[in-house]
Parts: sequence; structure tokens; C-alpha cells
Amino acid sequence: QVQFVESGGGLVQPGGSLRLSCAASGFTFSMGWYRQAPGKQRESVAVITRGGSTNYADSVKGRFTISRDKSKNTGYLQMNSLKPEDTGVYYCNTENGRFAWGQGTQVIVSS
Repeated sequence: QVQFVESGGGLVQPGGSLRLSCAASGFTFSMGWYRQAPGKQRESVAVITRGGSTNYADSVKGRFTISRDKSKNTGYLQMNSLKPEDTGVYYCNTENGRFAWGQGTQVIVSS
């Protein structure tokens, strides 16, 4: 069982940037970032697959970048040009959400 700890969220104005971090307790072949907006279901935002390719939700393409440091079991999500609709709790997990969800990190985009 791998556990995840997300960090780096906060309050940011529209157009601003944040960098989220995900510390995993063990190695995972893939890594994904997910978010849950108020009143909505959790959705996939960005994924690094087992093969190393990256996939993004259409809503974040060109603005978000996922990366990982396998040697540190750590993942990152660089979020630029943030919009109010990016507001939500962000979680990390594997590509298919294999393990238990962590506490997430809150992102609020508001002026």
C-alpha cells in the first residue's frame, strides 16, 4: 500500500501560478493528479503513464505540467494561468487511482 501526501495549494489570483507536490511512500509505475471541485466528482487532471507519456484533461492543456522525480518518489504539478474553475482539492495517486486517497491540497483561484 502506497500513501500520498499532497502539498503546495493555496489562494491565488486568476492568472497566477502554483506548484503542487506529491510525496509517495513508495514507488509507483505511474502517477496522476486529480481534482475535486465543490459539488462535483473527482476528475483526472494530468497523468504520467507507466510508459512515461503524459496526458492532460482538455481544460488544463497548455497550462498545467506534470512531472516526477522517481528517485524521490515525488511528483509535481506546475499550474500556470490559473482560472477560477481550477478551484478544488487536488490529489495524487496512480494512473488508475489504485491506492487510498490522501488528504489532498486545497487550491482556490479567486480575486
